[in-house]
Amino acid sequence: MMSQLEDLFGIAHPIIQAPMVGVSTPRLAAAVSAAGGLGSIGLGASTVEQARAMIGQTRALTSEAFNVNLFCHRPAHADASLENAWLGHLAHLFVEFDAEPPATLDLPYPSFVENRAMLDMLLMERPAVVSFHFGLPPQAWIDDLKAAGIRLLATATTLSEALAIERAGLHAVIAQGQEAGGHSGVFEPTTGDPDISTLPLVRQISASCEISVIAAGGIMDGRGIRAAMALGASGVQMGTAFILCPESAADDTYRKSLKQAQTLETRITSVISGRPARGIVDRWWLEVEGVAAHHLPAYPIAYSAGKALKAAARHAGHNGFNAHWAGQGAALARELPAGELVVQLAKELSVI
Repeated sequence: MMSQLEDLFGIAHPIIQAPMVGVSTPRLAAAVSAAGGLGSIGLGASTVEQARAMIGQTRALTSEAFNVNLFCHRPAHADASLENAWLGHLAHLFVEFDAEPPATLDLPYPSFVENRAMLDMLLMERPAVVSFHFGLPPQAWIDDLKAAGIRLLATATTLSEALAIERAGLHAVIAQGQEAGGHSGVFEPTTGDPDISTLPLVRQISASCEISVIAAGGIMDGRGIRAAMALGASGVQMGTAFILCPESAADDTYRKSLKQAQTLETRITSVISGRPARGIVDRWWLEVEGVAAHHLPAYPIAYSAGKALKAAARHAGHNGFNAHWAGQGAALARELPAGELVVQLAKELSVI
């Protein structure tokens, strides 16, 4: 099974570092790739020029293959009444921090599916691997990327999504269980929060799809990798496991919260960004989550409010609205250089 990923990506170990926007960096991706895994950078929130620069920075640090990730969410439609109602609901929290809520909520970044310029940049730069989250781009774009010699991956949270990925002709599917930290890749969040765990999802997809399956969600060590591969995965994608690496962009507060293993709890919420995401429980979950009277603005417009409240709280010296994304295995995170972590994971896998 391991040879499937070796053939696809030219890697020595069946380990992909997840493309965590705001946490993954060119340094992190390069270190993982240099150690025999597949490093990743998240471009979903970047402009075309920022994305081009990140690809260039990563290439300057490694000659090995790495993955670039794009967001393929349904394009957001502004709804002023909905957005104003949400800001009104959060207003008392801004008052607590002597801050004004944003007057309006802007679209922080477009979906890849409406960003032809990003596609043109990818076709010019030709990274070895491109992955998609939240859905798929137009079929013609998929065909163009494949024709350029680029390997393609996409996240699935259900068997039906995996089958759609296979029909579109991608090379592999990332089976993301509900244990995963950060944003769920669910194609249509209106169907509800993801509720399939990693291992049963991997087994379902591997039994029904011919393309390679990459397990994601709650996997933190060699035993977890082995369990996923025993159920049909060709390898794994790991995000939370790499947050404490010195090459990640996680700040000191994020790192400190991840190290509090005895009290650490993670849950899924949509109130921060407008899409379901798993993170370390703080006041978002305890005081904002579960409010039925207010409907959320579209993703990523809602994220503008979430980030503004986090900034206001931080400016006031309060860390109650951090939105620290992390998976259910977070207590097992290790503080190692990324390259050493990949080597350690490979050793654990080989001796089990």
